[in-house]
Amino acid sequence: MRLVPEQSLLLIVDLQVGLLPVIEGGDQVVTEAAWMGQVASVLDVPVWLTEQYPQGLGTSVPRLLDQLGPHRRWEKHHFDAHAEPAFSRELAESGRRQVVLCGTEAHVCVLQTALGLLEAGYAVHWLAEACASRRADEAQLARQRVMQAGGVAVSADMVAYEWLHRCDDERFRRVHRSLLRGRSARPLRFF
Repeated sequence: MRLVPEQSLLLIVDLQVGLLPVIEGGDQVVTEAAWMGQVASVLDVPVWLTEQYPQGLGTSVPRLLDQLGPHRRWEKHHFDAHAEPAFSRELAESGRRQVVLCGTEAHVCVLQTALGLLEAGYAVHWLAEACASRRADEAQLARQRVMQAGGVAVSADMVAYEWLHRCDDERFRRVHRSLLRGRSARPLRFF
C-alpha cells in the first residue's frame, strides 16, 4: 500500500539522552529521524515521540527536539508503545492507519511497538536508516522479524516522495532542495 500523508503518522521511539551514546550509529539515526520529522511537518503528518521511563533514561535528545516542528510526546513504561492505553486510544481516534516507525532500541521497543501495531491492524513502515540498537546485528534481526510479521521496510526518501506524490507545488521544492543539499551534512529547518 502506498503511503499517503492523510493516513500517516511518524512515530519516533525513545531517542533519549541516556540511551543514544551506546547506540551504534545513533547520531545518524537522530539526523534521519529529525529530517523525516521536518518533512512530516511540511506535509501535515503528525509526529509522535515516545520516551521510555524518562526518569532513568532522560528525555528525547535536544538536537532532535530542536529540529522538529509540532509533535506529541508520550511517556511510556511498556516496551510496546501501543500497549499504553492512552496512546492506543488516541492513535485509534486519529484515524491514521499508516505508521512510519523509527528509533531505538530496534530489537526491543521499536520491535515490540511494531508488533503491537501490526496486531492491531496498522500498516507499519520500518524506517530502515533510523532504527538502531547497541549492536547492528540485533537491529537487523528486529527488522527481519517485523518484515516477516507484515511490516514494510522503507527509506526516508521513499517516504518523502510517496507523501509528496507530485512535483508541482512549493512543498515538493522545499523537500527536494533539502535532499539535493544532503540532509546528513546539516539539518534543515522547514518551519
